Amino acid sequence: MEIRYNGKKMKVERGLTVSQAFKEEIEKSKYEVIGCLYNNEYRNLETEIEEGAKIELIDISSKEGMKIYRRTLVYIMGKAFESLYPKEKIMVEYQLGNAMFCKLDTMPITEEFINNLKEKMQEIIGKDLKITKVEMTRKEAEKFYEENDTSKGRLQFNFEDNKIIYMYYCEKYYNYCYGVLGNRTGVIQKFDVVKYSDGFLVRYPISKNPIEIPKFIETKKLAWALEEFEKIHSVLDVNTVYKLNKAVEDGKINDIILLAEALHEKKIANIADEIAKRKNVKMILIAGPSSSGKTTFAQRLGIQLRLNGLKPVTISVDNYFVERQDTPRDENGEYDFECIEAIDLELFNNHLVKLLNGDEIEVPEFDFHVGTKKYNGKKLKLADDEVLVIEGIHCLNDKLTSQIAKEQKYKIYISALTVLNMDRYNRISTTDTRLVRRIVRDYQFRGYSAIHTLNTWHKVNNGEEKNIFPFQEEADRIFNTSLIYELGALKKIAMPLLKEIDNSYKEYAEAQRLINMLKYFREIPSEYVPNNSLLKEFLGGGIFDLH
Repeated sequence: MEIRYNGKKMKVERGLTVSQAFKEEIEKSKYEVIGCLYNNEYRNLETEIEEGAKIELIDISSKEGMKIYRRTLVYIMGKAFESLYPKEKIMVEYQLGNAMFCKLDTMPITEEFINNLKEKMQEIIGKDLKITKVEMTRKEAEKFYEENDTSKGRLQFNFEDNKIIYMYYCEKYYNYCYGVLGNRTGVIQKFDVVKYSDGFLVRYPISKNPIEIPKFIETKKLAWALEEFEKIHSVLDVNTVYKLNKAVEDGKINDIILLAEALHEKKIANIADEIAKRKNVKMILIAGPSSSGKTTFAQRLGIQLRLNGLKPVTISVDNYFVERQDTPRDENGEYDFECIEAIDLELFNNHLVKLLNGDEIEVPEFDFHVGTKKYNGKKLKLADDEVLVIEGIHCLNDKLTSQIAKEQKYKIYISALTVLNMDRYNRISTTDTRLVRRIVRDYQFRGYSAIHTLNTWHKVNNGEEKNIFPFQEEADRIFNTSLIYELGALKKIAMPLLKEIDNSYKEYAEAQRLINMLKYFREIPSEYVPNNSLLKEFLGGGIFDLH
């Protein structure tokens, strides 16, 4: 029968799976082939090929390939753990760099435990066991969870959407995963298990260099911020989607929302108090990845600063771009507006120094159509009780404010650091939460379709990896903008937008992946969200004038 492989027509024998039909290509591949794009949907290599199918192989040098690698590694870790310690329970908590941080419920983590787990994982990988995708009805899945006292936790199986539940089976081990896994344990080549804090890390390579594990870079401030929220949500007893959905069903979601919002307000107030105590601070620098809620955060911080007798004055880095002809170009010869050299650093620092010395400046306004700075008579001078608030992707990079003394600056890194898990093994990616936020905001306020947002997301991520993430540990404070209930509140708008994307688009794969995540959430009405919530930046209807 005729199919399309990498955009070209070819013929294959009927009844073959992707791994059988492309055995030679898979064996010759420079990097391990771990999945495929089948009719623009991420699939396992054991997918049986049908007439007219469009197929592309996915190896571990791609971002999606490395996600499949990571999921498969966690699956193998779960199999190893449950065979060694069947009565103990585990929780995959969050991602730290190129590692998953995991904790045990009661058992102490010793070197012996680490060695046992690592050896067992290596044994499972060495056997190159088959991982089979098994289809279950909702009733079968519920019965399975009831009869097997596994450490996997419980997903919500009683939604109308979830008629079929997919489980992965290897020898006698079953586990659920809402994403694609590799088809055999031998696809994992490099991994490590190391003790870390009061848990352990399962480490893996990165897609840019998938054949070795990079050096682990300590991110103590980020780990502390994640751990703090993890503990709070454990106290609230809403650290999994199952428990969140239970709160919706039991009519208790309003309490969860109010507690989550109160936590935000308390943290913002603490930051403002800390800034006020540091008498030398005259400049607050805020940076964070896309859709972190920077705009609302800055507004709410401003209110708390005023309560401390400080008046915030904003200055926009966007008005200090270099002239268009001086803008650096990227590897494709296009203007690179995201690199720090695109900012007129000399003028920006000159103006900052003058402001902090009590002098008056004329603030430029950048004309993006013409590509030049214009001066329209807008003057600015700082009073004694005023502080500068600057928001932008380079704000944590000292190069942006090189002429300003360290004690005069207070840096804040903000991001939606999701600590909600699907269950004990399936965590929700921080990046996915931000992507859902952005899809909703782009549609509501910028007139962009979900296809447009998904199509440009990789560029956004690349800019963040280059300009924001390397500087997050430079922050004086990390603020977590995630809200435990937000995906339930965003679902109503996001789902129809994602479902509009059919498999004729390459963005279909990502859309389906997000749909598979969101379908497990009970919807939370947007009117339940308080008017000053960070979430209103994406949903609309908030009290701050943001759009």
